[in-house]
Amino acid sequence: MCKEKGEKKVAFNTLGILPWGAFIHGSILGAFMPCELFSVCSKRCIMAYAPVVGISIRYQLEDREEEILSPYATLNKNSLGRRSEEEDEGCDIRMPFQRDRDRITHSKTFRRLKHKTQVFLAPAGDHYRTRLTHVLEVSQIARTIAAALCLNEALTEAIALGHDLGHTPFGHAGEATLNELHPGGFRHYVHSLRVVDFLENRGKGLNLTFEVRNGIIKHSKGRNDILPDNSSELPATMEGQVVRVADIIAYVNHDMDDALRAGIIHESDLPADIKAVIGDRHSKRTGAMVRDLIVETLAAGDGRLHLSHKMLRAITDLRTFLYENVYRFYKVHNEFEKAQRVIRDLYHYFLENGLMERDGTSWQPKTQKNVWASEKIAHRRVCDFIAGMTDRYALSLYEYIFLPKPWNV
Repeated sequence: MCKEKGEKKVAFNTLGILPWGAFIHGSILGAFMPCELFSVCSKRCIMAYAPVVGISIRYQLEDREEEILSPYATLNKNSLGRRSEEEDEGCDIRMPFQRDRDRITHSKTFRRLKHKTQVFLAPAGDHYRTRLTHVLEVSQIARTIAAALCLNEALTEAIALGHDLGHTPFGHAGEATLNELHPGGFRHYVHSLRVVDFLENRGKGLNLTFEVRNGIIKHSKGRNDILPDNSSELPATMEGQVVRVADIIAYVNHDMDDALRAGIIHESDLPADIKAVIGDRHSKRTGAMVRDLIVETLAAGDGRLHLSHKMLRAITDLRTFLYENVYRFYKVHNEFEKAQRVIRDLYHYFLENGLMERDGTSWQPKTQKNVWASEKIAHRRVCDFIAGMTDRYALSLYEYIFLPKPWNV
């Protein structure tokens, strides 16, 4: 909408708040709403900044970022760079954060997320979430928030798509087991960084920018504060902080939706005080959380994310509700214990006998134990191998190694 200001009209967003992206460009006062660039004039709004052919589109887009993004946004041209310097970004169209996003989505590890557990192990139903659909929902929510706050959407999307690349088969049950077995411990967010730095691309890594790598390793919260006061717990960029909150918004909503579908809980089980704040339908709940974050953050305007007290309490209480009624539900827990046994047995077998790989419909040795230079390296290789498996790959390999086969004569 517009509000009169002398002889000019100034574009405000639908919340009645001047966006962070407002700036003065020449003689034109502009305020920018998500995905649109409005040149404020008395007659019409004009889409601006169409790239000019013959000049690097990438550089033009980087220049545009300076004009339209919030002062708190991370600009591509200000990136702290990649782990290994590349002589040329190699593309005159995509900016660095866009290239990071594409490197992630084209990786094998990303594709394997479609067969990794979110909450329900190897679900037979087509409508239950997997780790891949979780990542996509986080990305969608995070991009919506980033657009409204005039932050860098490409950076936000890259972090969101890469944040769970290090997850094990069988979800957090697999993570807990590897943490117990591997001498150096195991945390999925640390392993996500290991994947993009060392394991992907045949051991070369993806060579992502610092900002994406930082957002990946700093995304996890566990059951800690959603918006901590200690800045050392937060990603270095606002975009990374957005993904960190979008992650919990996504999983408390879709895990509840899946639990309702599975009949583990019923809509009437959700406490009334939580429902009064977030709503009584999946879309309402997600929308309420996202809108509250956007409105409170814009109103504060201090370069930090904010939630209203009642919404922060509602999300925290919903998370507690899910831990008590879904994640620890006896049927879910019993399957987790079985999955942990699979991981444990595979881990010890590989340490003793070396790794294996699929050969058509069968399996064959991949790495012999005696080629490992030390016990430390053996543990590292086994941990990396298991962490990269999908649920069905782990179950198939377990069946081949440990279960008796009918004798055909």
